[in-house]
Amino acid sequence: MCPGVVAFAGSGPGDPDLLTLKVLKALQEADVILFDRLVSAEIMALAHDGAILENVGKEGFGPSMAQEDICARLVHHARKGRKVLRLKSGDPSLFGRLDEELTACETADVGTVILPGITAASAAVAAIGQSLTQRGRNSSVRFLTGHDMKGFADHDWAQLARPGEVAAVYMGKKSARFVQGRMLMHGADRATPVTVVENASRADQRVLATTLDQLPADLAAADFGGPALTFLGLAPRQHAAALPHLRDQTQMELA
Repeated sequence: MCPGVVAFAGSGPGDPDLLTLKVLKALQEADVILFDRLVSAEIMALAHDGAILENVGKEGFGPSMAQEDICARLVHHARKGRKVLRLKSGDPSLFGRLDEELTACETADVGTVILPGITAASAAVAAIGQSLTQRGRNSSVRFLTGHDMKGFADHDWAQLARPGEVAAVYMGKKSARFVQGRMLMHGADRATPVTVVENASRADQRVLATTLDQLPADLAAADFGGPALTFLGLAPRQHAAALPHLRDQTQMELA
């Protein structure tokens, strides 16, 4: 990291072992860290003791720091000649308002660098023992947001409703009934598999396997409180239930 430069980094889905070496190094070097709400406490603990930590997290339909204020804080610290780390959950290029913050820095003649991270979809699909793409099933996968600045987000539902389509829906818990309605309206099969992964890669990870027909009811019953990613068109493999045990065993062996 360089003084007066803002590094935009992805902290991954929450497991510190999934941090890239570059992001870990940035955590240990930064003078100031502006971090999102979903960055795990275990990752924040890796910052060096003298770093200034500022929580600038946002919550869908909840209390949030204004984007203009976040941009102003980034520019303020960089102009003080500090090593500034803007730490986002997952990968900074996916639904992280990266462009707005880059533009603010560029307008203020503040240098920037982007350090990618593992996105939640990659961690969640690993948790259910699946692949995002499969020959003969789907040659593409869509990353969608459940809501935007105006409310629930609209997409190409006719395309998504076709058999074999796969989509990863970020921030989709509160929009589950909306997504279900739009999919069914465009002819989706009610038996379409849907999987919701809460806290992907973390010790408290939970997996809900359901169908499009039962999605809202099952999601409400599960009462997920953490960040969750919803897969449309994917169900967990049968052996996926053994994955947490195997992961813990592997970590013990490596230790």
